[in-house]
Amino acid sequence: MIHDTVVNTTRHRALGLAVAALFVIGAPSIGQADPLLDEIVEFTGEIFYIDTKVPAVVIGAVRDGETAVFGFGERDGPGSAPPDGDTVMRIGSITKAFTGQMLAHLAADGTVEMAQPLTKWVPQMGPGRNGDAARIRLIDLATHAGGLPREVPHEPGPDDDPFATITPEAYANWIKNEPLLFAPGSSVLYSNFGFDLLAMALAAAAKKPDLLKEHVTGPLGMKDTGFELSAEQEKRFMRGQAPDGTPMPIVPTGPVIVGSGGLYSTPNDLLRWMKWHLDRFGEDGAETRTLDHALYVMRDGLKTVSGMDESATWTL
Repeated sequence: MIHDTVVNTTRHRALGLAVAALFVIGAPSIGQADPLLDEIVEFTGEIFYIDTKVPAVVIGAVRDGETAVFGFGERDGPGSAPPDGDTVMRIGSITKAFTGQMLAHLAADGTVEMAQPLTKWVPQMGPGRNGDAARIRLIDLATHAGGLPREVPHEPGPDDDPFATITPEAYANWIKNEPLLFAPGSSVLYSNFGFDLLAMALAAAAKKPDLLKEHVTGPLGMKDTGFELSAEQEKRFMRGQAPDGTPMPIVPTGPVIVGSGGLYSTPNDLLRWMKWHLDRFGEDGAETRTLDHALYVMRDGLKTVSGMDESATWTL
């Protein structure tokens, strides 16, 4: 059993809403909903909700091909209904898992190679102040081992579009003027910067605007997963809260930070996605799944590891 608690966040500010996901691995089967799974998931979610004291929680699970989803609290302020499987939320840095899967898709079909340099696809992001950026590989970006800072330095954007000042030029200017924090592959530092560069490289390599829909959300029927909300989806949105309890605005993600965050989804969509990942022996996308799950850097021998263990408590 893997229990992963994820706090819903924007790029810079923690929110007061929580999403819990409980994924139980088992062989696919066909049958009615499992009452035992319902019992386990509902109880776990209720205890988590009471313990964390957050305004709302959604918890979902997959086991033996069956799913269960339960919501607690008030989705949209006092007196509102609890969230459910179709509640839309911003999933923050879980977006990175989708970006890593896109790298696996494009490696599986031969569009890119894991060890190709970033500058093969986005030459404007190199060679770097000391030529060091030219040594950053796609696999380094996907494993937070590129030598890049957590965030690209930028001026604050307006309240209604805070990410507007995060531009490709901001990334290129940092790489041109600053040395990498460490040699690529020698250390690990959690980096939104790196995942945004990875998304730029994959888009350039594939020469297509919507890789996510083509390779992931479309085939899996994830109709509520994307970077923009429709008017109907906004009605189902679970809004985050600032530390003082103030509801936070829905702000645009923009075209630049799509590798690191900003994706919207629902518990039901994420469970469809998890079913695909847990289908270890399924033929559909087997090559992609194998590559995606193999993207891991052993910590033995690394000089420094930072920012990788703060997001959640894991129980195996």
